[in-house]
Amino acid sequence: MDHAPVGIAEERARVATRPPRRERLEARLSLDQKALLERAAALEGRSLTDFVVASAQAAAMETIQRYEVITLTARDSLAFAEAIIHPPAPNERLRAAAHRHRQLIAE
Repeated sequence: MDHAPVGIAEERARVATRPPRRERLEARLSLDQKALLERAAALEGRSLTDFVVASAQAAAMETIQRYEVITLTARDSLAFAEAIIHPPAPNERLRAAAHRHRQLIAE
C-alpha cells in the first residue's frame, strides 16, 4: 500500500490524468532573464520548464479573464437587473429600426 503524503498522492493522480504534452514552445532569452526564471523556479522547487509553463498559463488565464469578464459595482448590477426586468418602452428610433428590419426580412 502506498503511504505517500496526501499532497504527493494528489499530485500523482493529477499527473496521471493530465493529457500528454506534445506541443513545443521556444523563446530566446537574455542571460539575465534566464537567470531570473531559474532563480524563481528554484525558489518554488520546480523545473525551469514547469515554472515557465505554469507562469505563462496563469498569465494567459488572467489576461483572458480581464478581457472576457465584466465586473459591475453593486449599483451597476442593480441598474442592469432593473433594465432587464423592467425594460424601457421603445422610443421612436427603435420603432423605426424595427420597421426597417421587418421590411428587409420580408423581401
